[in-house]
Amino acid sequence: MAIDDPARTDVRKPELRPANPRFSSGPCAKPPAFALEKLAGAPLGRSHRASVGKERLKAAIDGTRAVLGIPDSYRIGIVPASDTGAVEMAMWSLLGPRKVEMLAWESFGAGWITDAVKQLKLDAEVKTAEYGEIVDLGGIDSHNDVVFTWNGTTSGVRVINGDWIDANRKGLTICDATSAAFAQDLPWDKLDVTTFSWQKVLGGEAAHGMIVLSPRAVERLESYTPPWPMPKIFRLTKSGKLIEGIFKGETINTPSMLAVEDYLLALDWAQSVGGLSGLIERADANAGVVADFCSDHDWIANLAQDPATRSNTSVCLRFTDPQISDGAAFAKAVAKRLEAEGAAYDIGAYRDAPPGLRIWCGGTVETSDIQALMPWIEWAYHAELAAQAA
Repeated sequence: MAIDDPARTDVRKPELRPANPRFSSGPCAKPPAFALEKLAGAPLGRSHRASVGKERLKAAIDGTRAVLGIPDSYRIGIVPASDTGAVEMAMWSLLGPRKVEMLAWESFGAGWITDAVKQLKLDAEVKTAEYGEIVDLGGIDSHNDVVFTWNGTTSGVRVINGDWIDANRKGLTICDATSAAFAQDLPWDKLDVTTFSWQKVLGGEAAHGMIVLSPRAVERLESYTPPWPMPKIFRLTKSGKLIEGIFKGETINTPSMLAVEDYLLALDWAQSVGGLSGLIERADANAGVVADFCSDHDWIANLAQDPATRSNTSVCLRFTDPQISDGAAFAKAVAKRLEAEGAAYDIGAYRDAPPGLRIWCGGTVETSDIQALMPWIEWAYHAELAAQAA
């Protein structure tokens, strides 16, 4: 790592700004091909239960399957309340008959633990890791149900692969993959329930979630009735049978047909850049720019301790300069400078995470914009050091 003199005062404000300074980790940047006029064909003012509405919703399901390579035997449903709603639906509908292992290495995973332990009062074994680290997956018993987050949106730490999941498991795996789907290769044969939202990797609009069920998950749904009251918005079965319509576009509640059209546009764009492999390549290239920047400067580092577990979407950074006495205040000031300059919006660390920056590097972000952002971070860092020393 190169040594960068923190006392430098000659770091000039860069001339080139990112063409799109939107690096929020959700809602994320729209695809480069996005334009409002491209949504003009949305069936607005039409019922989602009319044939035109059903066709667009079914197209969203089919497009998701095609881009992600989801097996034909898996059901895909559009559900309310974004990824949060999808995870809650899975937990409330499926957990209970077996012991469950709750894994967390960031704030959203910690939230699922709270629901399992305090709300559902399950027989749960809780395993957590600090931000920047991950739990020992080698010690997980796949004969229990397991709930985990594939990519920690607030910690920038991801699961490397699914090798730790037993192919002959008796339990179910419930995976929150909201900042991993469309950017990382998910092993569908190891995942029984997978959830994500439109507003993450493909930059869709908020409020809509996706739930993907394996045949094993369907079997559990049809053979197990939870002991607690089930809100209508969570119900996936009726009279002991899966409500198949949910997985054909017959949503539980009314979806936004404008948001559906926006998602379809994003799916088409994803195919145009090479599908899943193309999206992964774009995210890897973006995260690589940030990694190289950290390697060249000794005052900033990736929050993830192990390079193998570093996210290629929600890249979390921390300032390591010992001169910084108040890390939270410093990081907020740097993010504020960048926003004021129109160089980067919404890149402060998540409120529950260690202070620092969080840069969205998913495939909808152009690598040229990440490259243009790095000199601005350097400028803001030095400018804030100088301001604090004055």
